[in-house]
Amino acid sequence: MPYDLSTSYTGSSCKLVGAGPGDPELLTLKALKAIQRATVLLVDDLVSPEVVAHASPKARIVYVGKRGGCQSTPQAFIEKLMLMAVQQGEQVVRLKGGDPFIFGRGGEEVEHLRACGVEVQIINGITAGLAGLSSLGAPLTHRDHAQGVIFITGHAKPGGAPTDWLQLAATAHAARLTLVVYMGVAAAAHIADALQQGGLAGSTPVAIIQNASQPQQRHAITTLQHMASTMQTQQLSSPSVLVIGDVVRGVAHYQAQQQAVCIHPAPSPVFQAA
Repeated sequence: MPYDLSTSYTGSSCKLVGAGPGDPELLTLKALKAIQRATVLLVDDLVSPEVVAHASPKARIVYVGKRGGCQSTPQAFIEKLMLMAVQQGEQVVRLKGGDPFIFGRGGEEVEHLRACGVEVQIINGITAGLAGLSSLGAPLTHRDHAQGVIFITGHAKPGGAPTDWLQLAATAHAARLTLVVYMGVAAAAHIADALQQGGLAGSTPVAIIQNASQPQQRHAITTLQHMASTMQTQQLSSPSVLVIGDVVRGVAHYQAQQQAVCIHPAPSPVFQAA
């Protein structure tokens, strides 16, 4: 039976809310208000308990976890739950880690709901790719070292076109771009090999950041040629982001400044050539 696109679900609402990278203090005010007012929350696996704690005690919280390599809630079932809650007149919040429109499948959920006649409000969140390197005191872009940044997934859609890492490496090298790879842990060895074949030097600095912004955050600074082996020796796993590029050189300098006893405010991180 087709959906009636003229249907108005009076009194209900549906919001896709970015919960940020995990630190509850990185929630936007708009996201916080939406969480507090929701009567039903469908919560992703990567949303921290401290963020969920802002929900009303009367709200119904449904965990719909999705994490690579683990048993996950089917996407179609999540979309069905969202639609049912809206039809029941609830104030629905679909709470996603990071930003709902950056590797969160938020676009698919919005398309489904709009096809069913449901208007969806989008509330953005800080994505882990931004929070990760910032937490280590270094930028993703820098006038002297990186003219832009590319966010890319290391886990392509099953059956979809594979990522052309060789072409990506050539582009990043020519345009001086920082690469931020999400969901790249399992394919780290392949990604590193392909990027080097495409023209990035094996000495290109890499930051591996697990659980960005959270109390249990861990990281390692390495190089592209040692990226996969560093993950193994340091036992870094998902969820992690991989930041690849010259801007990562600023991390060591920032950390050295933090350890030094300074009377005057420390200057901006200093970068050195390889």
